[in-house]
Amino acid sequence: MAMIRQPAVADLFYPADPGRLQRMVTGYLESVAPGGEPPKAVIAPHAGYIYSGPIAASAYARLLSVRDLINRVVLLGPSHRVPFDGLAISEADYFRTPLGDIPLDRKALRTVEDLPQVVRLEAAHANEHSLEVQLPFLQLVLGEFELIPLVVGDTSGKEAAEILAHLWGGAETLVVISSDLSHYHDYLTAQRMDQATSEAIITLHPEALGFDDACGRIPVQGLLLEAKRLGLQGELVDLRNSGDTAGSKNQVVGYGAYAFCEAVAA
Repeated sequence: MAMIRQPAVADLFYPADPGRLQRMVTGYLESVAPGGEPPKAVIAPHAGYIYSGPIAASAYARLLSVRDLINRVVLLGPSHRVPFDGLAISEADYFRTPLGDIPLDRKALRTVEDLPQVVRLEAAHANEHSLEVQLPFLQLVLGEFELIPLVVGDTSGKEAAEILAHLWGGAETLVVISSDLSHYHDYLTAQRMDQATSEAIITLHPEALGFDDACGRIPVQGLLLEAKRLGLQGELVDLRNSGDTAGSKNQVVGYGAYAFCEAVAA
């Protein structure tokens, strides 16, 4: 019998009703102005959709023109609930959302499961929202694809980059890093912090990212190291916070969307 990772935050971070969920995500995607080079990798936020959904959509909309090319998604996000060392893979065969089941690429996962920083830890996946909230966007943008999900615990950007190098693939593979930015500062402080963080991200300077700059700092650092090694260019697609979308400006959470594309020859 197939092992299925059930949705943990449906009706909390996003609607559990498939029709409502599809309408919400489609609405976010349709509100994004068309254009921009299709990315090899994106960074997208992972809060409740009313807060971060419009920002996430700005990254995912860039993939609509290449949806027929992508059939595999490498997805890394930070652990919020379970402390552990390394990066956790799941033994599940499918990850379920209200929009359907997504098969895991078990063959690809076997290529990294013996690396010393990789652990098998189902508890890291069971209630983790950082990966789950990306899935409905991916389902509606890409249609069918195989998933390679890893929850990132206490490790280093270098070790995350090593995983990405193993799984990077070609045009068929999309890399998604799930991360919010600053947490619970006032609106203007958050804007200053998130602008500085965005500059570090788009200029591929992982060493400039501090502990308080992004909750997905380690997987972001891993992506920046690999993007720099491969000569990709970073781009800020959208930068807002919860005070811009659905929350108070007294204490906000920052959200950024970033795209990483191959450098265009002069």
